[in-house]
Parts: sequence; C-alpha cells; structure tokens
Amino acid sequence: MTWRQFRGQALVGVVTLALIAAYLLHLGFDIRQSYDDYRAQCAGPADCGPQLGRFTADYENTLLYLAALLGLVPGLAGMFWGAPLVARELEAGTQRLVWSQSVTRRRWLAVKLALVGVAGMVLTGAASLLLTWAASPVDRVADNRFSTILFGARNLTPVAYAAFALVLGTIIGLLVRRTVPAMALTIVTFVVVQFLVPNVLRPHLLPPEHRTLPMTAQAINQARSLGSITGAPVVKGLTVPDAWVTDVSELLTTTGEPLDEEVFDGCFTDAPETGTAEGPYGDTAVCLARHDVHVAIAYQPDSRYWSFQWLESALYLLLAGLLAGVGFRRLQRRPS
Repeated sequence: MTWRQFRGQALVGVVTLALIAAYLLHLGFDIRQSYDDYRAQCAGPADCGPQLGRFTADYENTLLYLAALLGLVPGLAGMFWGAPLVARELEAGTQRLVWSQSVTRRRWLAVKLALVGVAGMVLTGAASLLLTWAASPVDRVADNRFSTILFGARNLTPVAYAAFALVLGTIIGLLVRRTVPAMALTIVTFVVVQFLVPNVLRPHLLPPEHRTLPMTAQAINQARSLGSITGAPVVKGLTVPDAWVTDVSELLTTTGEPLDEEVFDGCFTDAPETGTAEGPYGDTAVCLARHDVHVAIAYQPDSRYWSFQWLESALYLLLAGLLAGVGFRRLQRRPS
C-alpha cells in the first residue's frame, strides 16, 4: 500500500536523478579533459600554478552552484515526500481505515518511513556521488573541501541530510495534521538547521589546533579584509596551508592585548606614506606591521576531513532517530 501511494513521487525522483546523472557525467568528463589540457601547458611539474589557477577558475562558480542546488535536494525531499506522507492521511481521515486493520500504527509508520527514507537517501546519495566524482580534479587543486557549501554536497553528509529531512517532514506532518503547513514548516526548519550546524556546531565537532601568526605587512596583504563595522581591529580571510581556519582573534600586541582601536583606525585611515608599500592594503599594512602585532588562529587540519564527515553524518542520523522516536510515541498515544 505504501509503495502504491509513493510510486508517483518515486518516478519523478528517478527521472530527476537520470537528468542529474547525465549532466554530471558530461561535466565530469569535460573537467578531466580540461585538466589534462592545462597540465599539458605546464613548463614542468613544479611550475604549473598559473595554469591550475585558471583551471579552477573555469569551474569554480559552476561547482558552487551545483553544490548549493544539491544542498536543497534533501530539503525538497523532506518537503514533498516526507511532509505529506502522514499529514495527507490525517487530513483526509483515511488513517482510520488503516488503523482498523491488523497492522499496528507503529508498523504502519515504520514502513512508510523506511520506504520513503531509503528512496530519499538513495536519490541524494547517488547525486552526491556523481557530483563528488565530477568535481574531484577541481577539489584536489582548490583544496577547499571544508568550504561550508562544498562540504555539505560531497561524500557522506548529503545522505544523512536526506534521512533527517524526510523524518523531519514526516513528524511535522504527524503533529500539524495539515499537508501545506507541514510542507512549509519542513523546508523552513531544514534551512535553519542547515545554517546552524555548519556555522555553529561543525567547527567544534573536534577540538581545534591553535597557532600564532605574526602579522607582517605581507601577511596582512594576504587577508581578505581589514576592520569591521564596529571598528574592531580584526583581520578576515586568513588561511593556513592544508587546514580549515575556524577562528581568528583580533590583532594582538606583544603583551597579548588587542591592538588599540585608535591605533588601528590611524593606520587604516591615515597611514604614513612610505612610497614602497605593495599589496592591496599598501601603507596600512606597513603601519600595522610596525606595531609588532599577531593573531591567534584556531584551525582544523585537512587530515580530519573524513572524521568530520562521519561525525556530522552521525549527528544528523541521531537527530533523525530521535524525531522518529517522538513520532512513534505520539502515534501510539493518539486515540484517533
């Protein structure tokens, strides 16, 4: 019965996956051909930086958009597959007929969750596998696997996202008992969770490593931006080789105290002209470097990538299990 009710959505999922697969296979072969072409232009194995830089630039935006779209797939599955799964039955009152048969309520819900959950995980996992394969040459060169959007669109985590989204939608439908409101609440809740986990929880899944980075003029010129709307002496966009930077302190003096904001503003707005300064921040970088400042950096080495993949996947599966438990308990206690 569950399959008969779900086969229309399953057909849509198969067609969608076929279209995604066709495009990603084409893209993957195109990326590999382009990679070989750029490597052929290199003067030597150690002199390929400009060519590989152009290679990543050619595909960076395309892969970013694809990762963002794949990130929506679990949420859409939870919205269109999970939310109506029980809410539609309760809204129409057809659950009364089902519950009067020999099948228990918990088994009825378990079968629905199992069938739709596995279908959603297979769909999302296959799309993730294809995107991971297609983008692998660019990922190796760019070395930004911990990027917020890219991390959630590669390897294991999308499968766990799908499991969570489908259970979330089903349980919201069970509680709300109306299909359209349940669909809206599902996608909103999923988006909120997907914002909070990478920005609040993910950096702390494992204790970070720490290091002190002297802020020379060259180091400051490598930053993405200086300052903030509050006037704090901050440097943004610093990197550590082969690592994901999770936190950067304010500019600190030799005593460990934050650099005085007036000193920072003076260098930022009225730095002495040297005539020899280079880089995007020029004399400002030279002025700040003269104060012998440094920053304290917290980071996660790239070698922990798979640990983070497993830990975050386990977190989402745990949330899915807890939600399913709430649903079974609620279903058993509801008289009709």
